[in-house]
Amino acid sequence: MAERIVIGRIGRPHGVRGDSTVDVRTDDPELRFAPGTEIATDPAGAGPLVVEQARWHSGRLIVRFAGVADRNDAETLRGTWLVVDADDIPESDDPDDFHDAQLVGLAVRTVDGTDVGEVTDVRHHGQDLLVIRRTGGGELLVPFVTALVPEVDVAGGALVIDPPAGLLDED
Repeated sequence: MAERIVIGRIGRPHGVRGDSTVDVRTDDPELRFAPGTEIATDPAGAGPLVVEQARWHSGRLIVRFAGVADRNDAETLRGTWLVVDADDIPESDDPDDFHDAQLVGLAVRTVDGTDVGEVTDVRHHGQDLLVIRRTGGGELLVPFVTALVPEVDVAGGALVIDPPAGLLDED
């Protein structure tokens, strides 16, 4: 089975007609959530879902899926991940553009070679944050910006961070 890439997560219902908010995780929501588009889900039993209508409201994407008739139906989909096959996403021409799945599992070391840990997740909250499981235990959040992450070597299985003073302190 092909690797799956998350393009969104269904949030709370919006209104009473079956609309749902969607936390968008794609750079091309107009394409991915176009009316008539069939989207796979995780868990798979929740879908596939077909987009009936999509619109922006106060900075949030509101989607109505075919067959979701009311608020109760929409509530049953809450928390469902919307996914596509990685093969369906064209490669970017930007060498600094990465899919979350490419980053998760990469070893993390500092610019001086000190082992830090492993990327376990990428969070998208205003800015992208790498979640790193530290080698000695615990978790570290590092903003995914060039100043702090100057090197990403997906093929080599590692990335380099240049942490400012205090970022790696235990407290």
